[in-house]
Amino acid sequence: MSAPTALPAPSAVRTARTRHYVVCPPTYFDVVYAINAWMDPSTPVDTDRALQQWADLVELYRSLGHRVDVLPAVPGLPDMVFAANGALVVDGVAYGSRFAHPQRAAEAAHHRDLLAELGIPVHVAEQVSEGEGDLVVVGDVVLAGTGFRTTRAAHAELAALIGRPVVTLELVDPRFYHLDTCLMALDDTTVAWFPGAFSAAGQDVVRTLFPDAVEADLADALVLGLNGVSDGRHVVLPVAATGLAAQLAARGYEPVGVDLSELAKGGGGVKCCTAEMRVRTDVEELS
Repeated sequence: MSAPTALPAPSAVRTARTRHYVVCPPTYFDVVYAINAWMDPSTPVDTDRALQQWADLVELYRSLGHRVDVLPAVPGLPDMVFAANGALVVDGVAYGSRFAHPQRAAEAAHHRDLLAELGIPVHVAEQVSEGEGDLVVVGDVVLAGTGFRTTRAAHAELAALIGRPVVTLELVDPRFYHLDTCLMALDDTTVAWFPGAFSAAGQDVVRTLFPDAVEADLADALVLGLNGVSDGRHVVLPVAATGLAAQLAARGYEPVGVDLSELAKGGGGVKCCTAEMRVRTDVEELS
């Protein structure tokens, strides 16, 4: 990879754009195995509470003017609620996932079926890749995590498919097993992140590309505060991430706190539950 250069300076004006999201209800959500540091099968899960928290998130997205499509849940696949992991959709093309763990492998086909219904062509990953869990789009660049799930070879495969720069970032803390647990795109030029989740080389890359990045502390990272979703102005994030919310507000964003604490038992938050369909070029700016 060539030496990174800083992306264009961020704008002081925060403009929301309509987005198209895909979500999956936690109908069968449970913690019955442990494939990340957050999961403890001995911890009881309140499915009704998880469903209500998820429904509140969907209602919020729609109230902000965004389109939300629903992928039906499937018995025996308790982690399907984490819809972001099923693919990366950019420029109207999907890079379909190949999960690292066999417990989630069957999810990929259900994502492909829905993407086909939406008219989005799917390239199935030949390498291990977990969709937007490790692939974060920031403007014309894709930041790509590795170290626990998605492989470096998948980064090269994605770059060849979409013709965009794909920048590798190594993760070193198992609590932040996906890139979207420790880095969030706020708009086309700005990110928020927790530096301690990254290797020294990864920290250097992020600081070079995003010298104006918002740095979250460990307390906010550990409530999955960086596992949020931004439309360019509104930033939906866990309500417990109060310090990060204050930083975002000081930068001119509008933080919107939600409670997904039941789903956090599976190691997921707002972004994990939200796949974005980047298929439109005529996005509408929200007032």
